[in-house]
Amino acid sequence: QQVAELAVERIASLCIVDRPVGDAIVPVAYAHADPATRALVPLVRSRGLGERHPARVAMETGARSVASAVDDAFLQAVEADAEWNLTWRLSGKVARTVKARDLWEKIGYAAWASANPGIQYHTTINDWHTCPAAGPIRASNPCSEYMFLDDTACNLASLNLLQFRHAESGAFDVESYEHAVRLWTLVLEISVLMAQFPSREIAELSYRYRTLGLGYANIGGLLMSSGIAYDSDEGRALCGALSAIMTGVAYATSAEMAAERGAFAGYAPNAEHMLRVIRNHRRAAYGEAAGYEALATAPVPLDLAALAGGPPSPRSRGEGWGEGPSPLRASGERGFASLAERARAAWDRALDLGQKHGYRNAQVSVIAPTGTIVLVMDCDTTGIEPDFALVKFKKLAGGGYFKIINRAVPEALRALGYSAAEIAEMEAYAVGHASLREAPGINAASLKAKGFSDEKIAAIEASLASAFDIKFVFNKWTLGADFLTEALKAPAAKLDEPAFDLLTFLGFSKAEIEAANIHICGAMTLEGAPHLKSEHLPVFDCANPCGRTGKRFLSVDSHIRMMAAAQPFISGAISKTINMPNEASVEDCKQAYMLSWRLGLKANALYRDGSKLSQPLSAQLIEDEADEEEDQLEKLIAATAPARATQVAERVVERVVERIERLRDRERLPDRRKGYTQKAIVGGHKVYLRTGEYQDGRIGEIFIDMHKEGAAFRSLMNNFAIAISLGLQYGVPLEEYVDAFTFTRFEPAGLVQGNDTIKNATSILDYVFRELAISYLGRNDLAHVSPEDIGFDAMGRGHDEGKAPEGHSAKSVVSNGYVRSKTDKLMLVGGGAGDEPTGFARRPEARGGASVIGLGTRGATALKGDIAEFADEAGEAGTAEAGALAWGAPAARAGGAAARREAEQKNAARMKGYVGEACPECGNFTMVRNGTCLKCDTCGATTGCS
Repeated sequence: QQVAELAVERIASLCIVDRPVGDAIVPVAYAHADPATRALVPLVRSRGLGERHPARVAMETGARSVASAVDDAFLQAVEADAEWNLTWRLSGKVARTVKARDLWEKIGYAAWASANPGIQYHTTINDWHTCPAAGPIRASNPCSEYMFLDDTACNLASLNLLQFRHAESGAFDVESYEHAVRLWTLVLEISVLMAQFPSREIAELSYRYRTLGLGYANIGGLLMSSGIAYDSDEGRALCGALSAIMTGVAYATSAEMAAERGAFAGYAPNAEHMLRVIRNHRRAAYGEAAGYEALATAPVPLDLAALAGGPPSPRSRGEGWGEGPSPLRASGERGFASLAERARAAWDRALDLGQKHGYRNAQVSVIAPTGTIVLVMDCDTTGIEPDFALVKFKKLAGGGYFKIINRAVPEALRALGYSAAEIAEMEAYAVGHASLREAPGINAASLKAKGFSDEKIAAIEASLASAFDIKFVFNKWTLGADFLTEALKAPAAKLDEPAFDLLTFLGFSKAEIEAANIHICGAMTLEGAPHLKSEHLPVFDCANPCGRTGKRFLSVDSHIRMMAAAQPFISGAISKTINMPNEASVEDCKQAYMLSWRLGLKANALYRDGSKLSQPLSAQLIEDEADEEEDQLEKLIAATAPARATQVAERVVERVVERIERLRDRERLPDRRKGYTQKAIVGGHKVYLRTGEYQDGRIGEIFIDMHKEGAAFRSLMNNFAIAISLGLQYGVPLEEYVDAFTFTRFEPAGLVQGNDTIKNATSILDYVFRELAISYLGRNDLAHVSPEDIGFDAMGRGHDEGKAPEGHSAKSVVSNGYVRSKTDKLMLVGGGAGDEPTGFARRPEARGGASVIGLGTRGATALKGDIAEFADEAGEAGTAEAGALAWGAPAARAGGAAARREAEQKNAARMKGYVGEACPECGNFTMVRNGTCLKCDTCGATTGCS
């Protein structure tokens, strides 16, 4: 059985395959098993199709994730190499019997190949279930942090942990932390009553169980600022203690509210189970390794020994909240023992009050990805994640970037006892000196010897402050084409080639360029920094290797063990995707999932670098192949036979990916075509917008008529529409026009009448492209009101929400003339806004959610999305070219200039610590992995997570 949750806006969904049964093997490998689909992957990459292009969506699962819910019985069968019965879901009969390890191998391979499926540990999840009398927990939200009954929801809130650390003393203000937890528990409880829910069932059950989603962010920033390694017993103990305090205080506050307002409606039949779960949380806070009630897998208890690393500070233990100091020190006296005391006190109080009054909320805490809100909260890291880079790139309002050291780095160095002068040198090593002065190899003197004038050296010097690599400064835009060709004798034909390297042309060696790069632009890592002691390097380990020369990064086990330290003190689960290097094996994936189970996690997901279509192959991004050919050859010779085969295959795929760009021809519309006409009044002026569509529903032309305007303005609008139509027929995406013309401001403008979704426009063009975006792109964010919400009494469809309505005649939305009066053979079917034809406005009487088969379109460009076209091209590519490619052959680039420029941008982004993908909202290559999704570090947009 598959349980899916679909978001309303930028869709994020999670398909959960229930415990391995007869029909569950297909979904396990669904993202990579189809050979035809896999064959199209390189071609789709090479076409440069955008993330929203229908063909690309057809090639990959996009924001949809797959998880497999496995129970302890299956995992124990894997350990014992036992057989496993696959049963049919409806009949319960045994379909066939397989080796459990064979099925586990398929799960591991699927995760390795496509980052799907994640694993949800069904037994562990339900062992910590506070309301089992109401039914089992079967699924989670797409990010896997909220795990509770079907048709329930919870509102999330997160605390910035770094805000509770005193910068000067390094002490953690636990009193303020407890007060914030207490306050936000009240706020979230109020939000349950005030919230609006998508269906009656969700509203009823959410009101009945009142689940809350309090969490935290910036644990990575707090640890680094305190001089504590993420991968350390002390770091994990601190994370566990703060998690224990948060959930313990929240449950105690919930019990206090229950004393005043009563326990949640479903508490009585679940009281015994919930108190058992609270007692298990309390045992973990006391550091007990055994004695848990009805738990198949014992959790990782609070590490009291690590917390007691420094002498505990005296504190008075009172009955209220907020008594006594709690100096969490970053050096010398740490005083962590006080955190353990506060955690125990919180759970003592939670259990005591719960036994007396019950609880107002069935759950109180989760660890969410916090992808968007961290920008507002000024966090360095999201959720439970470590930092991703030591040097950050901030976008300037006028364009470009500037480099800054991660603000946690100097705080960590001060906490570790380094002097101000030593810290300044280490910062300069990481960020760079941004000057040619004293640079090794490439400096003012060496450049003068090559023919540079003082004026050109000054131009170079002025450009270094924002440079990521000195190669990006030595080009025709900084120095001028005339100077390069006349003074330096550079070939004019090479100047526009992205691969042209002026410094190499001038005779500088690779070693000289690299040394100058580190001095001027920075190493972007502290590995090799002056004065830094080797024992302090783990404090600065990040999720990925930092910079060009960085080798260190956090291991897979370190991520899992940090999650395990927090999980026993979280009501729900932890949203996190663990990054694995490209060279990770299937066995590594299987071991990571098995370790997660043994340590008591509720869910986990893996992402191997390069395993998704939207991610480029790692071999393309790390370094110029010409520079590494010799090293690669040595590695290939030393590798095992399977590893050599894998590397050669990657090179073959990489060669196929790079295809010659070609100009597309105009795709004309059929002589008889469909479309729609929208009449509206904008600022008192009538506007008729007509569209023409291809047979598959893609928009191909528009007409704009304003009959009462002057001849000049009317002609101008007509010709503007012709220009737009030509662009659409030559493949310009509608999205580009929408981004360019919405929010333009000129008269006529004002109130809009006659359009059921747009009520105001800043200009005629703003109105036109809002209408097109809503109708053809599903851009409801540009609408002022949804058609089904126009009525003042709109409250959804209640029990009918999600049900397919009965069929009705299609005459109301289909052109009688276009189908030649055959509307009696067309019926309206489907249900919900998602199935609504995007090319047609919805009539008020069609509020039931009906749509016309074949009329809708999600594609908004004249580029064909037919998969068969790509399949044909993939077949034409053949294997002869790929088969002839030898490992030692020179990397002859067949790709066009645009593809090379994009590869360069991705390469630079990867070395900055980003994943190498462009943000779908702002276009910057500043996406970082966040939970199961990606988050833009510039604008905060995410690919599904909040």
